[in-house]
Amino acid sequence: MIRRYSRAILRDIWEEQNKLSIWLKIELLASEAQCELGIVPKEDLAIIQKKAGFSVEECHEIEKKTNHDVIAFLTSVANHIDHPASRWVHQGMTSSDVLDTCIAVQMQQAADILIDDVKKLRATIAKRAKEHKLTPMIGRSHGIHAEPITFGLKMALMYEEFGRALDRLQRAREVISVGKISGAVGTHAHLDPFVEKFVCEKLGLKPANISTQILQRDRHAEYLTALALAGCSIDRWTTEIRHLQRTEVLEAEEFFAEGQKGSSAMPHKRNPITCERLAGLARVLRGNALAAMENVALWHERDITHSSVERIILPDSTTLLDYMLVTLDKVMAQLLVYPDRMAQNLASSAGLIHSQSVLLRLTQKGVTREDAYAIVQRCAMKTWESVRSSKTLPTGDEFKQALLADAEVAGKLTKKDVAELFDLNRHLRDVERTFKLVGLA
Repeated sequence: MIRRYSRAILRDIWEEQNKLSIWLKIELLASEAQCELGIVPKEDLAIIQKKAGFSVEECHEIEKKTNHDVIAFLTSVANHIDHPASRWVHQGMTSSDVLDTCIAVQMQQAADILIDDVKKLRATIAKRAKEHKLTPMIGRSHGIHAEPITFGLKMALMYEEFGRALDRLQRAREVISVGKISGAVGTHAHLDPFVEKFVCEKLGLKPANISTQILQRDRHAEYLTALALAGCSIDRWTTEIRHLQRTEVLEAEEFFAEGQKGSSAMPHKRNPITCERLAGLARVLRGNALAAMENVALWHERDITHSSVERIILPDSTTLLDYMLVTLDKVMAQLLVYPDRMAQNLASSAGLIHSQSVLLRLTQKGVTREDAYAIVQRCAMKTWESVRSSKTLPTGDEFKQALLADAEVAGKLTKKDVAELFDLNRHLRDVERTFKLVGLA
């Protein structure tokens, strides 16, 4: 049986022991299929199945001479069988029948772990979203205060984004779940297509409808792109946390453990180092995805320019994304959230975050949009000037007072009207519906 790997040992998927074990499984299945076709005698198949094996060390020693990894492996297998029946191993096959089918299995194994990682991350995000469903905070555009949202909505957005990452990883797994046992140029000249179908189905793969000596690399590029896009989402949300942790904002921050140090020079520092690390590592995933795209264009029925690249990018990207997802999960579980600071920042805009509500109410009272905009902007700019020149912190009530003091506003809106427009609840009324839409109800 092909081993199912746990998160702790994802890197072992790409180690020689696992790779060669899959190679041997492919060879044994191919011999079994050819036995069913009457090509390999039953008694020889029994010997092959009983005695076939390999030694990683022996393979490496043989490869030093042959300079060919598959031939070295086959020689080691033949040495273990130590019987004329070994002649049936690799019958009619080419190296890439083994290599590409094996890579498909390895990518499946890695994808299963990554898919599980994303599911666990989303569960953590969902918990934080529900925890802060109605925790008000300022929404920002261009980094500037816009209108109120909730921290729960921010988390709900993150939850849905990683839902798309999950969908892409699942689709990518399906795309690469294809094998080929079709010979030197994919024509089945020396292999009955039954062998390919038999081997692939036993491995949980689909046989390729058509192949050359290899499987086409657009499949692998799609897989690496799905990984890179998951990395992009990690980059996006760790960047968000880094902004929220800035001293001037400080609405959320990475957990800072007892005994942790932030700077060799400044003892006061609490830096978002984990989020910065993850944001940086996302660049590696994007670079590897580009390398996978470069692998798509190969000469004729095959060259090996893709092979050396894949020996790096497949292990590195899958192992790296696993680390990044698990680490982000920990960051989100331990994220320190400061609702009081969010309330302070809401107030720091002196009530200007309600300007659109006032604008729209004036238009509903018969004022043209252009005139209403000019009135509200005039009051807003007066408020900004007053806040900037004041030696005290804003209370959040300044814009309201400016509006009430404006003759044109007073002619259209009562004090009660203005008070209603500054009610924070109007910005929270769609939260429940949104949570249901993203599956967090």
